[in-house]
Amino acid sequence: MPHDVLITGPEDAAVTVVLAHGAGGAMDTKWMETVSAALSEKGLRVVRFEFDYMSARRSSGKRSPPPRAELLKQEFEAVIDELDLGGTVIAGGKSMGGRVASMIADDLRDEGKVSGLLCLGYPFHPIGKPGSLRTAHLEEMKTPTLICQGTRDLFGSREEVSGYMLSERIEILWLEDGDHDFQPRKAVSGITAAEHVATVADHVARWAATLR
Repeated sequence: MPHDVLITGPEDAAVTVVLAHGAGGAMDTKWMETVSAALSEKGLRVVRFEFDYMSARRSSGKRSPPPRAELLKQEFEAVIDELDLGGTVIAGGKSMGGRVASMIADDLRDEGKVSGLLCLGYPFHPIGKPGSLRTAHLEEMKTPTLICQGTRDLFGSREEVSGYMLSERIEILWLEDGDHDFQPRKAVSGITAAEHVATVADHVARWAATLR
């Protein structure tokens, strides 16, 4: 059964971002809406989709946890095939969605289905467990990758990530004083979340233009 999708941005865009949601938030959360709108204003087409477990929550009302990553990987791959997109395609997502995309990115690129990987707030480790790293596959990443990360993200701060072994294909855009949702403490930084989202959209657009 095809997945439900939300499409933002021009139909004739040269670049399409297939964006998966995080573990606890659906594809139409305010955060996903805001980021998708910002990316579309830069001329990118954003296709959001919902994993089956999240769709089931809508009908049942029960907050069941995400299934194993293996199943989510298969779903993401199926969505890419369902969409059958042309032009430059970027696989990406918010938090868990970006992690799932990162686990299949190299295979999808080898098959000519995607050109890049976009992770918005990568969960480098579970909160409070800095020793349980989710970075092994990132050390060998061959797909051009952009990770946008708040400097005080509890899933991986700038201080922590600076010590990780990551592929040279991975670029990290650090958002000063941002948390996992790019929200800064305004009293500390003088920056707003909206400014961070605008920075992300601008950087993603320029980075995407370099992909082949």
